[in-house]
Amino acid sequence: MDLGLGGTVALVTGGERGVGLGITLALRDARATVVTCGRTDPATSVGEFVECDVRDADQVAALVDYIVERHGRLDLAVNNAGGSPYALAADASPRFSAKIVELNLLAPLLVAQAANAVMQRQDTGGAIVMISSVSGHRPSPGTAAYGAAKAGLDNLVGTLAVEWAPKVRVNSVVAGMVRTEQAHLHYGDDEDVARVGRTVPLGRLAEPREIGACVAFLASPLASYVSGATLLAHGGGEVPAFLTAAKEQ
Repeated sequence: MDLGLGGTVALVTGGERGVGLGITLALRDARATVVTCGRTDPATSVGEFVECDVRDADQVAALVDYIVERHGRLDLAVNNAGGSPYALAADASPRFSAKIVELNLLAPLLVAQAANAVMQRQDTGGAIVMISSVSGHRPSPGTAAYGAAKAGLDNLVGTLAVEWAPKVRVNSVVAGMVRTEQAHLHYGDDEDVARVGRTVPLGRLAEPREIGACVAFLASPLASYVSGATLLAHGGGEVPAFLTAAKEQ
């Protein structure tokens, strides 16, 4: 299916690995020109890579300026960069928590502000997609600050969609568990990953490109009347614990 993204220019933060790589590949397959960014230059790049710490306002401004100077426009900004190491809330230092919130909430706002400033000047406007998480919609033990930041990100989406309409559409993809190249760090070996996958109604973890397909849809003319929305991409969520417990009796 032609999504109508040919000739568009997209920015994907953290777009060279994991979920971000799936997004980059999906947009590239849809014939968009994709610029990716991260703090370290990858050995090989699937997009046009620019080194940038998205927590730094000056670096973000320089990144967006570069995209506009090189490509003449910016049609889509995908805030994918984020994450958190495991740390129980009682043990997390104030600095640790502040850094997690900065990366997962404040940095996406910085990128969105810079992208919006460009898109508001374009006749065709633009679209912004935030990559959120089920951690922002349920308890997030071990990643409390991350879950809270993602919950804030989804609230931010609704506000920006109102403030920046009608030129710019703002949406989020609420991703569930995804089988990336680092899945073993979170879930264990292949057998453990399969066991975790069985807790999802669809019976497996998502593939990165499946999250990318959701982003491509939200960026496309097919979603021209979708703004301020959270698209759940979590395979049906989680089987309620009481059902599992009842079966064990």
